Amino acid sequence: MRENTQLNDQRGNRKRVILGLAAAFTVAAAACVPATPEEVAMGNDYAQQVERELPIIRDPDIVRYINVLGDSIARVSDDRSLTWHFNVVDQPEINAFAVPGGHIYVYRGLIEKSTNMSELAGVLGHEIAHVTLRHSMQQMAKAQRANIGLTGLCLFVPSACQGVAGAVVQVGAQAGFAKFSRDDEASADKAGVTYVTRAGIDPRGMPSMFGILIAERERNPSSVDAFFASHPVEESRVANTEVEIRKIDPVVLKSLTRDTRAFQSFKTRLAGLPRTPAKR
Repeated sequence: MRENTQLNDQRGNRKRVILGLAAAFTVAAAACVPATPEEVAMGNDYAQQVERELPIIRDPDIVRYINVLGDSIARVSDDRSLTWHFNVVDQPEINAFAVPGGHIYVYRGLIEKSTNMSELAGVLGHEIAHVTLRHSMQQMAKAQRANIGLTGLCLFVPSACQGVAGAVVQVGAQAGFAKFSRDDEASADKAGVTYVTRAGIDPRGMPSMFGILIAERERNPSSVDAFFASHPVEESRVANTEVEIRKIDPVVLKSLTRDTRAFQSFKTRLAGLPRTPAKR
């Protein structure tokens, strides 16, 4: 009788091991970088959340300009036929971020600090590159893979994972929108230089904007806290983008657009709009 009980226990343990391994394999397979349709659906859902929380400027002239400029860069950057959305956040902070699937957000404070069109274009090119290089999706897959071991533990020792499952899901969902690594930032800079150049815009606006941000950090650190938290910027990034720019034929570089009347009119229009009151 005791032998039968032990045998049944052993069989049960083996079964749990097999099921656990199968489940872990399933999780591992699911932790691949999502395909474009899944990325777009996820990005659309997240963008809706963003726009419920942040004040977005809906002025037609502002919306038109930022989308025309953004589209001129995006259409030469990606062959996945994404539908791009460019938005101005009505907050004074100097910041910008990208949401997977083609949603780009630039803060009013950053636009106000830019002195010409190429500087704003450099920011847009960089954020577009985060989407086209799928940095968020890669981060999310990496976070999910890191949770495979925890998933296996929960299968065998459920009591050790009370309250953990929800946290795992939350980490997986948010990892794709967390700050990027320095390697990701460097690759987005490099691709951004290429994209704005293809769009006929002077890429020297990118290191120029970095210089403005670094100077602002020294003068008023709190105004750029959000940007530097998610976009590590050092003097080396200025130098690295300048190295990329020096690879461009000087004749081509000379032909590219640095500023336009349309951009200056856009800035003037933005300056005249009332600001959204800060939440208390």
